[in-house]
Amino acid sequence: MAPVLPMKIAIVGLGYVGLPLCLQFARSGVVVLGLDIDEKKVAACSEGRSYIRHIEEDSIREQLLAGRFSASTDFSRVAGVDAVIICVPTPLNKNREPDISFILETGRTIAPHLKQGMLVVLESTTYPGTTDEDLRAVLEAGSGLNAGTDFHLAFSPEREDPGNPDSKVATIPKVVGGLTPVCLEKASVLYSLAIKTIVPVSSCRAAESTKLLENIFRSVNIALVNELKVVYAAMGIDIWEVIDAAKTKPFGYMPFYPGPGLGGHCIPIDPFYLTWKAREYGQNTRFIELAGEINTRMPEHIVHRVAETLNGVRKPLNGSRILILGLAYKANVDDDRESPSYHLLEMLGQRGAEVAYYDPYVPVIRPTREHPQWAGVRSVEWNRETISRFDLVLISTAHANVNYHELAEWAPLIVDTRNAMHGLPTKPGQLHKA
Repeated sequence: MAPVLPMKIAIVGLGYVGLPLCLQFARSGVVVLGLDIDEKKVAACSEGRSYIRHIEEDSIREQLLAGRFSASTDFSRVAGVDAVIICVPTPLNKNREPDISFILETGRTIAPHLKQGMLVVLESTTYPGTTDEDLRAVLEAGSGLNAGTDFHLAFSPEREDPGNPDSKVATIPKVVGGLTPVCLEKASVLYSLAIKTIVPVSSCRAAESTKLLENIFRSVNIALVNELKVVYAAMGIDIWEVIDAAKTKPFGYMPFYPGPGLGGHCIPIDPFYLTWKAREYGQNTRFIELAGEINTRMPEHIVHRVAETLNGVRKPLNGSRILILGLAYKANVDDDRESPSYHLLEMLGQRGAEVAYYDPYVPVIRPTREHPQWAGVRSVEWNRETISRFDLVLISTAHANVNYHELAEWAPLIVDTRNAMHGLPTKPGQLHKA
């Protein structure tokens, strides 16, 4: 009897979603080919180097040496695998409309190499109908095969929580929706090789909608506490104290926290995918749009608080030296996508301030489409001489490895948007919450 060969899959996109997924499948005995158009990422993976802070290089090297993981820019190698999982970016364009061009281009690239019985799964967050309409169309046109009969098609939303040590790919339940019942079965079997809990739903659209609901829920609740922060501050009430008290209720409440704005690839973007698609059906999404409006106004509120704080010591914003502490969009990660810190840098600079940033996880700003003017700018050094030269330090991201005791000793003024200084001794008039 011939031995059973391990399953072979390709994962397109070696970013924050694709690379951890590659490694989890490889650890589970699947032979994984990681594909990306970025030659630097492919070279790093092939050499066992990690370019994502929370992914250890040993985990990449282990799978390379075992022969279960390899990386390439050659998409024709899709012809030799049993399944393809697509994990590519889905940004908004300059008009705040969904940009699924990366999905469609990936579909066109892999389509000529599809074969009978192959499974294609999309993980990129998008609007309902992308998988069974848009992606299906390019796959069928480029392959000459029919989805649901000749090859299988499914959607399974990514669920990543960077910076959370308790968040593991293997233990995060996996929602899966297929074009047909057989597609669903094939996708569920695939993911069950690497992930403990599979959550099947009735269709690709139901799975796409699940991901949007998760992030809309967060966006709306963050908008609520951001709005209450401003209201309560006007009343002399500390929103952080109120949240701490409210979360002691063991039922009917879960805490969300205010900040300087939304960041990351999910919450600032995903809700607008549904907003855009809903218009096609003549539906308005007023709740989602209001939440987006509140959250996108937060940087403006923070800049106003900075100006007020400086005015309190008879200094104008124009000409003041301001340090933004934290460029990453959330604490303890090196991911700066959609970070509100960029908006703060730009808005403060436009008002005449001399701005710089400190972030231990982002030592130099990488080139991006959204903020090309900041490419190559480096984080300042963390020492008394450097920090004390700034008129004000604005805490935008509260990394755990920042020494806030030293910040209290060195900085003349601090505007804290994350409650990072709570409980620490500060000088009279030094600390201001925003």
